[in-house]
Amino acid sequence: MASPATVAVAYDCLFPYSTGGGERQYRAFADEMGARGLDVEYLTAVQWDGDIPSERNFRIVPVSRRLSLYGADGVRRIPAALAYAAGLFRSLGRSRGRYDAVIVSGLPIFNVYAARLALLGTRTRVVVDYLEVWHRRQWVEYSGLITGTIAWLLQRGAIAITPLATCHSQLSATRLRREGLRRAPLVSPGLIDGAVDAAPTAPASQPPYVLYAGRHIPDKRVESLPAAVAEARTTIPDLRLTVLGTGPTSARILVDDAELDALMHGALALINPSRREGYGLVVVEANAHGTPVVLVADEGNAATELIDEGVNGVVAPSTSPTDLARAIRAVAHGGDDLRRSARAWYDTAVGTRTIRRTVEGILSALQLSTAPAPRTTKEDTP
Repeated sequence: MASPATVAVAYDCLFPYSTGGGERQYRAFADEMGARGLDVEYLTAVQWDGDIPSERNFRIVPVSRRLSLYGADGVRRIPAALAYAAGLFRSLGRSRGRYDAVIVSGLPIFNVYAARLALLGTRTRVVVDYLEVWHRRQWVEYSGLITGTIAWLLQRGAIAITPLATCHSQLSATRLRREGLRRAPLVSPGLIDGAVDAAPTAPASQPPYVLYAGRHIPDKRVESLPAAVAEARTTIPDLRLTVLGTGPTSARILVDDAELDALMHGALALINPSRREGYGLVVVEANAHGTPVVLVADEGNAATELIDEGVNGVVAPSTSPTDLARAIRAVAHGGDDLRRSARAWYDTAVGTRTIRRTVEGILSALQLSTAPAPRTTKEDTP
């Protein structure tokens, strides 16, 4: 019997030792491929104390020391990105020819150069997964004129040397082609990682509240919410705002998963005024609870692709108090019917927009056969 294909997933963070959309996505990639019978290694930075943790479906391979990824302003630190890329280069160089394929995150962009250089001349297939693709102005706004321009040029170079690109929105697919990708990217159907264990849809809690759950950084525009809620109170006088999350602009708020689920389930709406999202898993998570979502239209916000207006949420045209308040009122007016249709949207999406289907597409593009192994369930976990 032929040996299973060996695949590496490369990202500097690993859920649950660090949290975020990318961390959860790449862990889910590794779990899903391992469950399909592939031999999977996860190449990451140290984020734990003591021995390397053991996982059921993949092996954790530390390629760099513990890193401080973000500065006080919430921006990725270049020294940390370079340190991980250097570690990735060394690890892949030592194991040249051992992997059938390497799936590497395109953020930070140095990862792409490290993987391509280390594997030059081998038969290892390289897949670059682009969580987001920024145009030059976004890079400049994020990192300043000089650093931002250099980062944009590095991104263009990385895209030019990408043999197979994957992404998770039409926005990213369009930008990849505009920034120089030579062949059409593989656009995933979605990133839902298993069904959310949510209670049946129920009316919003009373008094009503809108919920924000996410990082507190400038791109998320959390500061726009108080004025919007104040405006909405002219017609919903007892409306409240609940803000969760972490970031350089706020003190940390500690909420466990059970409390977050309860807050999500009872919210009138989940509101996310972010200017940029690579996918928008928060839309899926909220709809699983029957909670509609309020987003803001922006050229960098791919999450709006998940919104069927009036079915599972509302997209406001801007973060102005008037526009956001109007969207909140629309959700309130939709009432229980909107909550039921939001949950129905999720029930359809959980069968079609999944990590499993995304991994199937990647493995098919790589022409890697699998021998399905028994799938891990919550009941199997010791």
